[in-house]
Amino acid sequence: MIASDHEQDHKPQTFNDHVMKTSSFSVNHWLDYIVRLFYIGKHSVRIFVIPLLSIMVGLLAWQGLTQTHADIILDFSNIPSPLHVYKSFLNVVVTKTYWKDIYWSLYRIALAFTIGSLVGVTVGVALGYSAILRLIIAPYIEIMRPIPAIAWVPMSILMWPTTEQSIVFITFLGAVFPIVLNTWDGVKRVPIELVKAARSLGANRISVLFHVVIPYAIPNITVGMALGMGAAWFALLAGEMISGRYGIGYFTWESYELIQYGNIIVGMLTIGILSSITSGAIYLIKRKIVPWSE
Repeated sequence: MIASDHEQDHKPQTFNDHVMKTSSFSVNHWLDYIVRLFYIGKHSVRIFVIPLLSIMVGLLAWQGLTQTHADIILDFSNIPSPLHVYKSFLNVVVTKTYWKDIYWSLYRIALAFTIGSLVGVTVGVALGYSAILRLIIAPYIEIMRPIPAIAWVPMSILMWPTTEQSIVFITFLGAVFPIVLNTWDGVKRVPIELVKAARSLGANRISVLFHVVIPYAIPNITVGMALGMGAAWFALLAGEMISGRYGIGYFTWESYELIQYGNIIVGMLTIGILSSITSGAIYLIKRKIVPWSE
């Protein structure tokens, strides 16, 4: 009887302990979830919400300036509003001409940038690795590098048999010089100790070049390629606006001549988006190839 009473007294106590432990676990679980949600939300605010608010403020300012026809330093009386640009985009995006222009611009960029990368890396390595080649090539680089792409348009038309080839050549010139200079700088930064260590292990000059110098210079090379991509878009648009028949640059210039001001901004935004995507792709490749450089 006493044992039975003791068991009856013990069972409720065990059940209560179980309930308290379960409740404690549940509370801790939810607290942990709330804390993690808070930190995720805080991170999301920094990455997504703040840039989104910044863009919205910019669009509201743009809308206000165009509606009031503001003329403070800049004249906004003829500038289309964001809503007008959005309507222009909806009208343009369904046409084959718009996508054809994008195709031609991307094709020219891909071709010119590929050639520019091959030439730029080769010349940059030669400038940084050979004193004799540096004395021969560097003067040409320093003279031609400051010439803007638009100044090459008349000469390229005279040099090349077709307009298409001249546009690719102008785009190539925009891409090649940043790649040359950054590759040259990367090769110059190779520590002499690494070169001496490789030579002491029996590596010849060619082996040192391919196994020490170029791998060490890859971070600089990829930065030069990203900068070259941006410069290539600038050069491409100059060529397309003046001598092209297709492409986003031609689309933008033609919109100006046809007084389609909304399409001008559509073309400008398309250029900015395409340039950002292509340059960003190079930086992503860089992070995969040389993650230690970040």
